[in-house]
Amino acid sequence: MPLNTPITDWTDKRTWVIGASTGIGRETARLLSRKGARVAFSARSVDKLAEAASGCARTRVLPLDITDPAALVEAAGVLQQEWGGLDLVLIVAGTHDEMRAQDFDLERANALLAVNLHGVLNCVAATLPGLLAQRSGHIAIVASIAGLRGLPKALIYGASKAALINFCEALYIDCKPANVNVHLINPGFVATPLTASNDFKMPGLTSAEDAAAKLVRGLERGDFDIHFPKRFTRWVKLMRLLPYHLYFAAVHRITGL
Repeated sequence: MPLNTPITDWTDKRTWVIGASTGIGRETARLLSRKGARVAFSARSVDKLAEAASGCARTRVLPLDITDPAALVEAAGVLQQEWGGLDLVLIVAGTHDEMRAQDFDLERANALLAVNLHGVLNCVAATLPGLLAQRSGHIAIVASIAGLRGLPKALIYGASKAALINFCEALYIDCKPANVNVHLINPGFVATPLTASNDFKMPGLTSAEDAAAKLVRGLERGDFDIHFPKRFTRWVKLMRLLPYHLYFAAVHRITGL
């Protein structure tokens, strides 16, 4: 049995994609629009949002910065007034800053956490009360497979995603009795502007379009744990079970770091 209510028909579903200007968010928002959903596109860049929503029917463009809680509350109020509620809140927005212990920088670390962790919490704070009040709907949060265990070059990025994984697990437990569905999305390597700067081979690299298709299929099945591409993410999940002495040795052997 699925852990969440499957979404069998997207027609007229009121969906808000936060982080819809590029990458997975952009392609997922466009896919949901093609499936018949009403889609609100949100991100910081007005120009990129307009381009992302071009050619899509029944869309709403709401530029905002997820580090601004008041902006999120205002946008949520706009959608509540226009649509009367939300059926899906998809939080994709995030950033990346490669860091190792040797170049640890507290200012950069806090800037990353402000987006990847606190920004997501701002999104939840603005939307969860409405979902709980209507006793229906879905909230889906994009973390990363990098949050499953510590990895080189992901000193703070991985920590931010690990926090989201734990948060989603606890959120599911609390929201299930209220009939609010929670989905945890853990992508592997996806070809986006964020990964374009990586200077290492990315196993299982997949396109944003393919990632969006897999994400939506997971929502349609009612999955809690949506991860892709499975040819890579299943290996990472398996490594999560290794004792530390074997895990650290495997990471060193695979990465050379």
